[in-house]
Amino acid sequence: MVATDTTPEVAVEPKTKLTGKILKTTLAGALVDVGQPVPGVLHISQLQKDPVNKVEDIVKEGQTVEVWVKRVRKDRIELTMIQPLMYDWKDLQPEMVVKGKVVRMEPYGVFVEIGAERPGMIHISELARGYVKNASDVVKDGDEVEAMVLKVDRKKRQIRLSMKAIQPEIVEEVKPERENKRGKKNKKAEKEEEAQIEENLEPELTAMQIAWQSAQDRAKSRKSQKSKRIKSSTIEQEDILSRTLEKRLPTGA
Repeated sequence: MVATDTTPEVAVEPKTKLTGKILKTTLAGALVDVGQPVPGVLHISQLQKDPVNKVEDIVKEGQTVEVWVKRVRKDRIELTMIQPLMYDWKDLQPEMVVKGKVVRMEPYGVFVEIGAERPGMIHISELARGYVKNASDVVKDGDEVEAMVLKVDRKKRQIRLSMKAIQPEIVEEVKPERENKRGKKNKKAEKEEEAQIEENLEPELTAMQIAWQSAQDRAKSRKSQKSKRIKSSTIEQEDILSRTLEKRLPTGA
């Protein structure tokens, strides 16, 4: 078969997109030139998703069409005009990052079309880091999003995704309890401040305590003065007695 200039010869594999020209139509489908050494075969069931009664209703000889490789065999390339899924079940693995469009909003989360057999579901707790009250606070219907695959369950036909998993962690800034205008206080300044606070916390004397203290001080003062007077009087009396005795004692002659 002679290749045309519709599509240059390339190494084809499943899901490869090609452009071809319809060479011939039959009851079962059509032959398509996709620029390869072997012909492309387009079965009637692969013309569109809905059932087709007649091939000529969809394609005609000489028409240029876009097709995808479905399977490669030695003597032919099986084609489809139905865009294949981007991901088969076996292709989806945990920690893969995929892109898609939000196609459904629910109170518990959102569904994202990622090109798989089923849309992936992002639970509301996996939409963003931190508390999310409503999914609509983070995404809207039709938004293009990026998410990580958390879990794939082919039996239950479920794909669980997370947007939070690929977002940076939130680091909360811890502010110091005491700061001056220049920033954090050094340890020495903090110790001095604490000592000053402790001094200021010394209990103050009440009015009654002050009066009592004053009375005690006055009593001590009076007692001290009285003791001094008694001591002075005693010394004076002893001096008088001493002089009297000296006058009365006979002197030796």
